[in-house]
Amino acid sequence: MIAVKKLALLALIIMYLAACGKSPGPGQIYLYGEMHGVEAIMDKEFELWYDYYHKEGMRHLFIEYAYYTAEYLNIWMQSDNDAILDKLYNEWKGAPSHTPCVKEFYKKIKTECPETVFHSADVGHQHFSTGQRYLIYLRQHNLKDSDQYLLTQEAISQGMEFYANDNGVYRENKMVENFIREFDKLNGESVMGIFGAAHTGLDALNFFSGSVPSMANQLKERYGDAVHSEDLREESEIAKMYTEPIRADTITLLGKDYVASYFGERDLTSFSKEYLKREYWRLENAYDDFKDMPKTGDVLPYSNYPTSIEVGQVFVIDYTKTDGSIVRMYLRSDGCIWNNMPSTEEFTIE
Repeated sequence: MIAVKKLALLALIIMYLAACGKSPGPGQIYLYGEMHGVEAIMDKEFELWYDYYHKEGMRHLFIEYAYYTAEYLNIWMQSDNDAILDKLYNEWKGAPSHTPCVKEFYKKIKTECPETVFHSADVGHQHFSTGQRYLIYLRQHNLKDSDQYLLTQEAISQGMEFYANDNGVYRENKMVENFIREFDKLNGESVMGIFGAAHTGLDALNFFSGSVPSMANQLKERYGDAVHSEDLREESEIAKMYTEPIRADTITLLGKDYVASYFGERDLTSFSKEYLKREYWRLENAYDDFKDMPKTGDVLPYSNYPTSIEVGQVFVIDYTKTDGSIVRMYLRSDGCIWNNMPSTEEFTIE
């Protein structure tokens, strides 16, 4: 009789927690914010996962990919070759994931943490390639009526909506929904998650518009103190300190020649329909000449640069658009903090 009363009380507690939007399980969520495709950060992420896997017995790793990409990675984990990973890597071309250190990261997990199960939370990136290919795979295996098929279609629709309207708020909210769906399936198991740092601030707003709470912020609202977050971008900042310019150019502004240290380019096609890439120059010994030029209100966080930044520097960035035209921006580091991130500010030249 006592046992029955205890079970009834437990059932009431679970019902109450569910009504409050809380997970009844003890599972913890350990989120790590990264700058995509940086080897120093990925090495740290592997160390963290290795410890969680071997010391804490964790098996579930959340990643910033589409549902079907995580599903393919899980199939690859059970295979005896790397054909699936190679295909995925080729389909990541143009995205930050198309970096050798990313591929090696997953290969190390397969070798040293072989029971890892990947879960996704992002909208349908590569929906036209990986997404469609996974639908074909499911049909070939008589799984057209499965949950996997429905979730793949949903992820594809999310990706199409995001890219059609370039809607960061939509994406942030869908990442939350997708994360909750996957996490709640695990019945209280703890997980680690790797996402861009724009999504992992516990008190942050979404990156582009700042109009809704970040993914981690929304997860904290639901799961409370079970959500933990750490920004690993300091690892990349250490690496950036040793980044040397590729070459020295000359840029002339207001009749004066400046030595312009060139730091290469970054691909933008994974998150922009309008721009292909941006290129970076640092104007040496130029700050005093431009420190009083009027600002436009636009900012670019330090994390978007391929080198470390100090207060009192001037940068020139060229954005190449899909039509081949180039938009040039002038930015300086005045000590601005935007959305809890150190940022450069755009200025106009008069």
